[in-house]
Amino acid sequence: MRTIDDTLLNEIIRLAEQAGEKILEIYDTDYAIEHKQDETPLTEADMAAHHFIDAGLRKLTPEIPILSEESASIPFEERKQWQRYWLVDPLDGTREFIKRNGEFSVNIALIENGDAILGVVYAPVMQTSYYARRGAGAFKREPGREGSPIHCHSPARDKVIVAGSRSHRGASLDAFLVKLADYEIISMGSALKSCLVAEGVVDVYPRLGPTSEWDTAAAQCVVEEAGGRLTDTHMDILRYNTKDSLLNPHFFVSGDPERDWSVYLDESIN
Repeated sequence: MRTIDDTLLNEIIRLAEQAGEKILEIYDTDYAIEHKQDETPLTEADMAAHHFIDAGLRKLTPEIPILSEESASIPFEERKQWQRYWLVDPLDGTREFIKRNGEFSVNIALIENGDAILGVVYAPVMQTSYYARRGAGAFKREPGREGSPIHCHSPARDKVIVAGSRSHRGASLDAFLVKLADYEIISMGSALKSCLVAEGVVDVYPRLGPTSEWDTAAAQCVVEEAGGRLTDTHMDILRYNTKDSLLNPHFFVSGDPERDWSVYLDESIN
């Protein structure tokens, strides 16, 4: 089986960047928008990135199975046999893509025994990569620069800086903020919110609404290697491929591993 090293990580970064180029080829065109059964939007950019990443991963690591948002119908009876697999969101933040605000990403993670051990989050419009592999630290690479280490801000600031969803803010987050009291909020789309935690720009990203496993896995590896945590609302670390459903519980992405953010939740949430 392929060794999980910097060579593989660099190949995955390049694959994410190339998928981002495919997305940008469609970004400013008059593309069609469909809707999946759950009413989430789907564009030809989602599918172009999916097919490109799927083919690239099969070439790089033919022995490792792939689970992608756009091919998520693999039954749990089959998935639960996987010790190691790729978990992919080819275009995270389709709503942001449609709004053309640039806040979307390509997410590729390698899962081993329920843990994200390699993660790449690439923002095509910003041409910025966040990446990590287990035990090797987390990094950010911007255009024209070498990758540089990133670290969470810990302990959390007295005036807590919170990342909020650009398209999915709801009453649960508002209730959390009321209890938090002293805060500043930064709105952002896609997995880039978790990356803001990883690079120390914000203290916490509370996601108190529906997400799927491919939304979080790549960023979780980056956050953990930057010194933070991604936990459910009982403060237990999120794990992958442990059940039939691919939906995540509500969760916190936190730069301060000692802070119990659940105390600010409405009782009906926790």
